[in-house]
Amino acid sequence: MSKCALITGITGQDGSYLAEYLLDQGYEVHGLMRRVALENQESRAGRIRHIAARLRLHSATLENYPSVFQVLSKQRFDECYHLGAQSYVTDSFADSFTTMNVNINGTHYLLEGLRQLQPACRFYFAGSSEMFGKAHESPQRETTPFHPRSPYGISKTTGYYLTQNYREAYGMFCCSGILFNHESPRRGFEFVTRKITNAAVRIKLGLEKELRLGNLEASRDWGHAADYVRAMHAMLQQSKPDDFVVATGQTYRVRDLCELAFGELGLDYHDYVRTDPGLNRPADVELLLGDASKAKNQLGWSPRYSFKELVKEMVQADLERNRELQRAAD
Repeated sequence: MSKCALITGITGQDGSYLAEYLLDQGYEVHGLMRRVALENQESRAGRIRHIAARLRLHSATLENYPSVFQVLSKQRFDECYHLGAQSYVTDSFADSFTTMNVNINGTHYLLEGLRQLQPACRFYFAGSSEMFGKAHESPQRETTPFHPRSPYGISKTTGYYLTQNYREAYGMFCCSGILFNHESPRRGFEFVTRKITNAAVRIKLGLEKELRLGNLEASRDWGHAADYVRAMHAMLQQSKPDDFVVATGQTYRVRDLCELAFGELGLDYHDYVRTDPGLNRPADVELLLGDASKAKNQLGWSPRYSFKELVKEMVQADLERNRELQRAAD
């Protein structure tokens, strides 16, 4: 009998890759979606359009406990992957109230609903390297103290402790993946990686003239989302619940990403990238670098994509997409 999994945030980058992966593993895959997304899947669910016929989608909002409870009361799940969140760090400064409400209450509602209705369901919480923030050591590992520097990081830290509390207080199988930055061609355009690859392509095609960015020296540990969803799944297959850092162990600056993306198109980023201090975060994080030794040793996980391969795939995907848009416009 196949396992049944529920994914919140199934229309996002990670949710779409995870849904694909679980379907390939023989799972019955369910997803939570806002009603407006269910009713307008063409524009709001593009990342899962190619697998939508194989999914079971439920209308629910994470800010509303009754709607979460209703879904959990009608369908049994073996595993629940909680990926749904307001995940754009810059927006969390602009609207911290929504970020806190969605990310903290949504996690609490889901955990409590499972405790009451399906306590045997294994639960995965999508943590973030932003929880480390102004890290006290480098690289960061599972024992590194948290010092979040954004409302998003604070909300994820709270979700992490909520997950830990349900594991310890109620004996539930609850895990947190402390995932460092992970990207793909499915990344939203508001994120700096996709902003760079898409702008480089549009400049190459003559559709734009320059790209304005904030801190070019910020360093991140960037991996591929398709790699990281394998780690999520592996965590819930262990005999005991635990928390794991998922990272590549290598860092690159935003400047390095620009050089690779523009270079892939035969361009010199110096000619097109302009720094704009107004785009800097109120409290930025200069360096995040993960130590995924525990995930490697206990889960048998390691990344398959290199940073250069990731950037090349993103550039090529944006090149094809923009060319299609041009053809459609013609």
